[in-house]
Amino acid sequence: MPTRSIPFLASHYYHIYNRGVNRNRIFLSDDNYTYLLHLLKKNYSRYAIDIVAYCLLPNHYHFLIKPNEDNNRSLFMKSLFGSYTQALNKQQGREGPLFQGRFRPILVDKEEYLAHLARYIHLNPVMAELTQTPEEWPYSNYLDVIGNRGGTLKDTTLVPDRFETGHDYQVFVEDLLHSQGEIKGSRKYLFD
Repeated sequence: MPTRSIPFLASHYYHIYNRGVNRNRIFLSDDNYTYLLHLLKKNYSRYAIDIVAYCLLPNHYHFLIKPNEDNNRSLFMKSLFGSYTQALNKQQGREGPLFQGRFRPILVDKEEYLAHLARYIHLNPVMAELTQTPEEWPYSNYLDVIGNRGGTLKDTTLVPDRFETGHDYQVFVEDLLHSQGEIKGSRKYLFD
């Protein structure tokens, strides 16, 4: 299985994603999103994970993360989504898996794709036609990255290491939004 063949190494970046079984919703209310974000805040420092970008959508999620320790991916994901699945199943009076198999990780092996992947993640609500702009979607860290919200679920290296200011990153994101283009070679890092 792909998740087992990719080692989870410190100081490397990974795009991690999954969706609901049969593409069903995994978030049924605002409280569900809030609960998962609570679990994320509780666990990301515990497992030494830096979160560069994330976006939670009704039937899937995306994370761009950088671990600070080797091989802690499975523990982090199990703690996060195992707890979430149990809580949602209890809330909804349901049983069984919530997600379509195990999460999928992709190693981001080229630095030049990192910012493009963060942009792709932050634009997901727009591409899914849930909002007109990424600023309108509260369940991502886009507002934190551009400096319009003071959330803690963000890695501090995207801005200023790759963009001088949050506004510069915002312009970078909006450029793709207006051009509807795709970065050559980036397809392998994205969600099918």
